Amino acid sequence: MNNFSYSQNDLAKLLPKREENSNKGSCGRVLIIGGSPCMAGAPYFSAKAAYRTGCGLVEIFSHEENRVILQTLIPEAVLSTWGDKIDFEKLENSIKKADVIAIGMGLSTSDDALEILKFTLQKRNCPIVIDADALNLIAKNSDLIKLAKNDAIITPHPLEMSRISGIEVTKITENIPNFAQNFANETGLICVLKDHNTAVAKPCSDSIYINQSGNSGMSTGGSGDVLDGVIASLLAQGCAPYVAATLGVYIHGLAGDIASEKLTQYSLMASDIINALPEVFKSI
Repeated sequence: MNNFSYSQNDLAKLLPKREENSNKGSCGRVLIIGGSPCMAGAPYFSAKAAYRTGCGLVEIFSHEENRVILQTLIPEAVLSTWGDKIDFEKLENSIKKADVIAIGMGLSTSDDALEILKFTLQKRNCPIVIDADALNLIAKNSDLIKLAKNDAIITPHPLEMSRISGIEVTKITENIPNFAQNFANETGLICVLKDHNTAVAKPCSDSIYINQSGNSGMSTGGSGDVLDGVIASLLAQGCAPYVAATLGVYIHGLAGDIASEKLTQYSLMASDIINALPEVFKSI
């Protein structure tokens, strides 16, 4: 199996082109589904990262209890909510409008969360990024993985992958690239297996992406939510799923490197990674 990585010279070649006559509709619409009560931060990080990576419009579907904080933190986003009962008609309308969906950030593993995930996987007609609690729900409901095929990207860390696969973390981390490739082959999913050097594998390929950007300061709460937003934004702007996954991982790491140079690895927070994204794009 051949390995490959990116350099900053690849950004200009692979990033979606912004046309002079573009508008928010032509730059892609991302739907972020996440945020159980008191977990507004996770969908917020994904939504802001998606905007900072260039998509035209972000909608967040979250619990009603998160309404005030989300509308305060990111008024640029469209907000739809659920409360004591899930409004599946509202959710379906949001799914129909989306160019890409990212699901799982702070979603919880409640019965409502399971129903939202099932419904989304059944109704979607666009690429999807699956992370966090959506992965934990899949681990408990293995039949869901069949619904996730076709233009689906999963972004687990080794513990989440252990829950899904039933294989011990130590066995997974022995060879992250091989494990990611085998999992992609078995499931038909694009697998972003997060580690010090994150591996991104697509089904039935003889090459695998090994990321070289990033640093240990990015081992902080919310960093994975930022990554989901970056990948979803690239998808919404027209990148093919595997390009969006690999390029998203690289951009995410570059932003973390820029932020750590200013703040040190000890002090890095997820919001710092988002704030450094513009510096990544200034470099091209």
